Amino acid sequence: MLDFSHRSTRGLAMASLLSLSLLTAVACDPNAAGMEEYTGEETAPTTAEEIASEVPGGSIEANSDETPAAANGELAQDMASEPDVTTQALPSGMRTVAQWETLFLGRWNTEHTGDFLPKSKSLDSWQFYNLAYGIDGNTAMYRATGKTQYLDRALLYVNNVVANAKVSSSLPRSQYKDSYLGWASARSDTLGQEVPLFESYCWRYVTRLLRVIRETPALYGNATYRSQYDRLLAFTERNMFEKWLKRGANANIYRVNTHMASHWAYMAMDLSRMTTDATKKATYLTVFNNINRKLPNYSTGLRGQMRTSPINATAYYWDDNWGSIARPGQDVAHGNGVMAYIVEARDAGMEWTDTDIRAFTATLNSVIWPSASRYAAYVDGSGSGTGWFNDGLMKLGRYNAALQKRLEAHGVGRNTQYYGNGALNARILSGT
Repeated sequence: MLDFSHRSTRGLAMASLLSLSLLTAVACDPNAAGMEEYTGEETAPTTAEEIASEVPGGSIEANSDETPAAANGELAQDMASEPDVTTQALPSGMRTVAQWETLFLGRWNTEHTGDFLPKSKSLDSWQFYNLAYGIDGNTAMYRATGKTQYLDRALLYVNNVVANAKVSSSLPRSQYKDSYLGWASARSDTLGQEVPLFESYCWRYVTRLLRVIRETPALYGNATYRSQYDRLLAFTERNMFEKWLKRGANANIYRVNTHMASHWAYMAMDLSRMTTDATKKATYLTVFNNINRKLPNYSTGLRGQMRTSPINATAYYWDDNWGSIARPGQDVAHGNGVMAYIVEARDAGMEWTDTDIRAFTATLNSVIWPSASRYAAYVDGSGSGTGWFNDGLMKLGRYNAALQKRLEAHGVGRNTQYYGNGALNARILSGT
């Protein structure tokens, strides 16, 4: 039986000082395995090689836990008021936060210098897609440990991206040519254009990072972090959310499928909890509620997509196409994006509940991943998938110790996003 009574990450954050048609459904590959021909929606990793491309060195480890050769020399000093939270009690035999952190550090600088830092300095918005994983992994590790070097690294990436934003009217091939700030894509099928998907996929983790600062008194009360927070929040409200809303909500925010719309629900939720403007807050909540309940341009919303699984009566099944219940349903790779949003909404006490989490956990544990080396491609349990759970499904481990134990041995996608969220799961399971 799951017990959710003491596991809100709201408490954790406080306690841890812790062409238009093309653009509405653009093709993309979350792991940047290569350019793909436009097919009408984003694509996901479907082979071991594509999964490996997200791991520096291009390998997928099976049941091997790396240990850094030496302590990292560039770690910043912790804030004096931050407690050591890496030694909290966990269920017997489970990997501790400190052990997850050791694995994280084994990849931290390699991924930083070889992948995330160059992407954060790029003028190409397509590069921001995979940068999302670096922001999420570092934010999660900060939330797990309270060590500000991880927060600082996530902020570095975001500050770099914002520094390279250009006025739309100055972008030679922009289809908008307005006064908002943004970036052009260098990907061949969207060359020179401004692409809402590339920006939103990354920015959901920017707003989550900002919420960590807002909800952690030692950070929000610190002049250095507060100034970054204020500047990045103002940028986000105007040059991310307002920009794409004004350019056309139906095309850019109320997207053609569940996973792309969920990125905007995630951002709307976060912004509603941070903004000081009552009118903006009402707008954010309207978008949030529309995506959850009923999109203005489709017959349903995320809540209406959920059905009892045909495989397990305690699990959920859903299709990624609005209004459809046709099997095989949502592909697992993109289902990560839906789950990344839903776990945070549950923890914020907004729309999604413990009952939902139990159902999603059953979907992962018994339908998608019925045995150690069996991975479904779709949420009805069919097809042969890759086992890539990094960007959302693995976050269900924060509610279920048995699932977390399975994730410790999982051999796919072991990188800083995986280890950072593994640590955060362990922290939440510890009840602190």
